[in-house]
Amino acid sequence: MRYVIYARKSTEEDDRQVLSIEAQFAELKEFAAKEKLDIVASFHEAKTAKEPGRTVFGEMVSFLESGKAEGIISWNPDRLARNSVDGGKIIHLVDRGIIKSLKFPTHWFEPTPQGLFILQIAFGQSKYYVDNLRENVKRGLRQKIRNGVWPSKAPVGYLNNPKTRGVDVDPEKATKVKQAFELYAGGKHTVSSITEWCHTNNLLSRSNQKIQYSKVYAFLQNIFYVGLMKYGGEVHEGKHEPLISKKMFDKVQEILKEKGKPRRTKKYHFDFLGLMKCPCGASITAEYKRKKSGREYVYYRCTKKKGACGELFLRDTLLAGQIRNYLLKISLSEVEFEKAIAQLELEYTRDTESFQTTIQNLNAEFTKTETMLEKLLDAFLSNVLSTGEYAAKKEKILARKLELKEKIKAIEARGNSWLGLAKDFVISLNKANQLLENNNTTEMTPFLKNIGSHHLLQNRQYVFKWQPPYNLVAASPRPIAISRIVAPTRIELVFSP
Repeated sequence: MRYVIYARKSTEEDDRQVLSIEAQFAELKEFAAKEKLDIVASFHEAKTAKEPGRTVFGEMVSFLESGKAEGIISWNPDRLARNSVDGGKIIHLVDRGIIKSLKFPTHWFEPTPQGLFILQIAFGQSKYYVDNLRENVKRGLRQKIRNGVWPSKAPVGYLNNPKTRGVDVDPEKATKVKQAFELYAGGKHTVSSITEWCHTNNLLSRSNQKIQYSKVYAFLQNIFYVGLMKYGGEVHEGKHEPLISKKMFDKVQEILKEKGKPRRTKKYHFDFLGLMKCPCGASITAEYKRKKSGREYVYYRCTKKKGACGELFLRDTLLAGQIRNYLLKISLSEVEFEKAIAQLELEYTRDTESFQTTIQNLNAEFTKTETMLEKLLDAFLSNVLSTGEYAAKKEKILARKLELKEKIKAIEARGNSWLGLAKDFVISLNKANQLLENNNTTEMTPFLKNIGSHHLLQNRQYVFKWQPPYNLVAASPRPIAISRIVAPTRIELVFSP
């Protein structure tokens, strides 16, 4: 009877199990010589058998099916199969009479019902070993995640510490990763230009290769850089040091989402396009209209992409007039500017007293989130919440906890330092005068976006809210003084006729 030798080791790495195949061949040839077996071919490969699809194993099966051999010599049944598909294939070949003999130095086999039964048990034990090992590994990974330790390869900017089994900041790459986030958060870069920046500044991947576009896009979306970890669809707190703030990360996600939308080529330039939205939620578009006389004018209207909308259009000249009125209201003369700065400095002195109260309130809310997490876990363990509900609620609480942590850290780091920001804001209002004097309609849109939010075209009126950290309330045509300041979230200007 003709036999083939089959040897296998589980890893493809040359520096692991180096003697495995060599040792198997030596033992099997000695065994064949002792048993006086006719060897016609030898097969070996470095491949795990826990999943079907081994190339050399398939070649051996084809060799046997062609009738060139009738038996297999291998060190152990687990060398042939550790999965039910390959194990079943061997047993099926025995049933068909293609394999008439299986020889193992450490196992006995005969092609009889009893022998097939024993072989099935051997293959079953091999599969059980793999399945049990897999579950043990998964359990260990889950425990690492619960402990706040990333169980896999760290993303670029971090290094896996083989001694502590934790994740450390990569001193060479971390700074460049931060710069990449900062550049993209500025809004002037695309993922492609950030990829080029990585190449120019020699920011390499974990394997020290050039970072490709897809990898840059992936790390810009990775919450690992803010101190969180997403594993198995669930967000966990990490013990590793964050590289960027949650605020910057959220800004990057907004830009990625916005730039991911399909864009149309603009045929005309409209000064106030992109400034406003309709109350129905749809965007505001601008169009040229030609009268019978041949005169052209521009009007702004709802795109009606959200459905039927009753809002009317507004001529560009009327819109420009309304915007001029807003700019006129917030512009400050030199006298008014000096009064505003003096009042800011006075309120800064008063606000210092409430600084500690703010910190205490934030700390109290932070402690509350930790309590909420504990109660949420109790509810999950008591089967009150499903896995999906638990994961969603937990992610929301963790995000809030991170925001509070960053707020407390930021406030403690800068102290009660809103005065400089407030002065900068008041100084920036002088730009309104420049825009009016130069009739610079192109720069009016970014200026209004900077000082306000929720810009709407409603009832043929342009309306918006002054955005935090400063909320200015206009009551009359001209400002005379700052009457009340509640820093750092509100500045109220009072106007007189």
